[in-house]
Amino acid sequence: MKTVTELVVPQLAESQVSATIDRWLKKPGDYVELYEPVCEMLTNKVNAELPSTVAGTLVEILVGPGQMVPVGTAICRIETEGGQADSAGSPAAAPSGPSGQLAAASVQEDQADTSMRGRYSPAVQQLGAEHGVRLADVPGTGLGGRITRKDVLAYVAGGANKPNASTAAAPPAGLVDSGAQVRSSGLHLTETPRLPKIEVESNRGDSFIDVTPLRDTIARNMRQSVSEIPHAWTMIEVDVTNLVLLRNKLKDDFIKREGVNLTYLAFLLKAVVNAIKDYPIMNSMWAVDKIVIKRDINISLAVGTEDAVKTPVIKNADHKNVAGLAKEIDDLARKTREGKLTLSDMQGGTFTVNNTGSFGSILSNPIINYPQAAILTFESIVKRPVVINDMLAVRSMANLCLSLDHRILDGVICGRFLQRVKDNLESFNMESKLY
Repeated sequence: MKTVTELVVPQLAESQVSATIDRWLKKPGDYVELYEPVCEMLTNKVNAELPSTVAGTLVEILVGPGQMVPVGTAICRIETEGGQADSAGSPAAAPSGPSGQLAAASVQEDQADTSMRGRYSPAVQQLGAEHGVRLADVPGTGLGGRITRKDVLAYVAGGANKPNASTAAAPPAGLVDSGAQVRSSGLHLTETPRLPKIEVESNRGDSFIDVTPLRDTIARNMRQSVSEIPHAWTMIEVDVTNLVLLRNKLKDDFIKREGVNLTYLAFLLKAVVNAIKDYPIMNSMWAVDKIVIKRDINISLAVGTEDAVKTPVIKNADHKNVAGLAKEIDDLARKTREGKLTLSDMQGGTFTVNNTGSFGSILSNPIINYPQAAILTFESIVKRPVVINDMLAVRSMANLCLSLDHRILDGVICGRFLQRVKDNLESFNMESKLY
C-alpha cells in the first residue's frame, strides 16, 4: 500500500520561528533513503541538512530555494510503500499506477525545464577548462537542466570533446580560459586560493550573482553590527620569534601524535583567554540598561569558506590547554568547510578571534560579531628589522588588531588587554608545554 508523507520544517532552536530553503539535494523522481538529507535549510543561526523521516520516492517539492517558511510548514512530499527496500537496502521497484505516473511526470517536467541551463558552478567551469569542454554542448541532468560535474565527466568519457580548428582560436562561450592562473602573493599561503562557489548567470554584458539565503543572513548581521555598535579600533605589534621557533620544534611530533596541525592560532587563543581572565569586561555584551559580563569564555572562530564566513564556537576555551585548543580548531574548521556544523556549534560565543594572517593580511579593521563587545584579528607573521637595545635585529613580527564596542569598552582597558595578550604571546619559549 502506497502512502504519501509530507516533510515539514522542524524547530531546531527554541527561538526559531522560520527557516529558508537554501537548496534542494534531491529532485522529484529521486529515491530517498531513510535519514538521507533532502535539502539544506538556513536559520538565523546556522544552515543544516534536513534528513528524510521515511524512505521512498520524492514526488513533489512544495517550497522552492530561497523561500522562507514558518516552522511546521510542509516542504515536500515523499511516496512510500510497505516493501521500500530489499534485503540489500536497494530501492523497491518503481511505483506504478497514478502515483508512479506522477513521479514520472515530475521527472519529465524537470528534464524539460532548462531555466538553470546557463548557470555553471566554478567546479564545473574548472573541470570544463581542464578537459577543453564547451559547456554549452554538455547535456545537463541537474535541476532545471543544470550541468553537474558528473555530466562533464560523462561527456569527456564519451569522447565528444575533440578540439577543432574553430574552437582552437578562442575559448568558446561558457568555457573558462585554462591559461588564466590564480596569482600568488608570495606570502606563506598553505594552498592556492580557491574560487568562490557562487552561482553566476551571464549574458553578453554584465554578470549576475544570486544572493543566497546564507549571504543574505551575513549581510543582515553585518548591517546590524555596524548600525547599532559604535566601533572603535586599535592595534599592537607582537614579537613572535620565540613562538615561531617553539612551533617549528613541536609541530612534526604533534601531528604524528594527535593527527592535526599545530597552528599559531592555538597559541593565540591561549594568550587571549588568559588575558580575558585578567580583563573579564572584554567578555561582555550590551543589554541596554546594563552590561552583561559572561561567566564562560567561549571563543568564536571566524572560519572562511569559498563563499561565506561562519563563526563556530570553542566552548569553555579557558579550560583547555594549547593541544586541546589545536584539536578544537581543526575539528570546527573541518566541519565548517564540509557544511556539517550544528546549531550547537554556532551558539554561545562571547569573544571572536579571526586569523586573517592565514591569507597574508598585515592589517585589518574587523566588524564586531554582534552582540559581542570585541573582535581580535591575528595578522600575518613577517620578518622585519626592529631595534633591540639600540641594535638592529631581524625578528618575526605580527600585528594584533582589535575592534571594540565603545559603549562598553574604552581605550585604556583595551590597551591594557592587548598588552596582556602581547605579553602572553611573547612569553612562549622553547620550554613551553602544550599539555
